[in-house]
Amino acid sequence: MRRFRLNRKEDESGVSGTGFVAEGVELGNKMCVLSWLTRHTSVAIYPCVEEMMTVHGHGGKTVLEWIDP
Repeated sequence: MRRFRLNRKEDESGVSGTGFVAEGVELGNKMCVLSWLTRHTSVAIYPCVEEMMTVHGHGGKTVLEWIDP
């Protein structure tokens, strides 16, 4: 398993803010669990990190930063 954080550089919607807005883990089977650290918390599961970033990357305005190698 590998842990990561989402670092939002620009908040397009005005909902999540900027900085570290979510944290997650990539599982051994490549599935991805994402937990939001913002005022509107939620947890979501994605088939892979790439799919999650397609939804939440906002064209490079949100950057995935690995915590574990």
